[in-house]
Amino acid sequence: MGVFPALPDPARETAEAAVGVPLTLEEVTNRRGSAVWKATGPAGAAAVKAGHGEAGERATAREAAVLGALNVDYLLRSGYHDGGAWLVTRWLDAPSTQRVFRPVRDGADGREEALSAAVELCRAVADLHAAGWVHSDLQPAHSVHTPDGVRLLDMSWAWREGFEPPESFRGGIVHLLAPELAASIGGGIMPVAPSPSAEAYTLAGSLWTCVTGRWPLDYQAAGVDLEQLDADQLRECVASRKVPLDAARPWPEVQDVLHSVLTAPCRERPSAADLADALARV
Repeated sequence: MGVFPALPDPARETAEAAVGVPLTLEEVTNRRGSAVWKATGPAGAAAVKAGHGEAGERATAREAAVLGALNVDYLLRSGYHDGGAWLVTRWLDAPSTQRVFRPVRDGADGREEALSAAVELCRAVADLHAAGWVHSDLQPAHSVHTPDGVRLLDMSWAWREGFEPPESFRGGIVHLLAPELAASIGGGIMPVAPSPSAEAYTLAGSLWTCVTGRWPLDYQAAGVDLEQLDADQLRECVASRKVPLDAARPWPEVQDVLHSVLTAPCRERPSAADLADALARV
């Protein structure tokens, strides 16, 4: 994770006000210019993020702006400091969607809980879309299931009309990227503009990965060696639609629903709300 930067003083003060003193800091992640700590005190825990450098500051400041615009209940405070931006949120001590599905991937039971979590996630994404937003970077670990409902994490790239991402945005993780977005990026259209329809593809792909532990596309079946491709070449593969879906079907009732989303033409693709309803009927 590299050497962590110093925790900004105003972020520390906000964390201490939220969880009390003495404050204990646990280093969580430090990548692409953004460092995250878990701050624990007598009154509970908080998450502290500090962005440093041009990219890290921009991403952290943008995430704080998104959380503020969405009026989420877990943002405590955000701001700037010399050399970057920071934000403090409540620590959401809840399992990610990926973790909820772990018993399914391990061949244990857990299907009832996992299916309920999948429906909840789809409805949370549908609510986000209904509010005019797109998350833009859905992944199995970017949602947690709290007693008060699903909370979406890592909102740095979320956007709505008038709040577009920077030109450097490449659409999120390539393995879960809708083919039309991969084609758009390959055609030089920047920044790529995710849509609710494209995000429904990513949502289905994320759930597919939660079920199987594998990416939804079977690169090996198409003769694609991932180690030989850079990101641009991989996006070309995704855009071509010539890579088939993974043939593994450990949970066919759920995967058949996801299959219909992942293979539909973008104009006919079911929405996140449609996906929620279909999974609720499984």
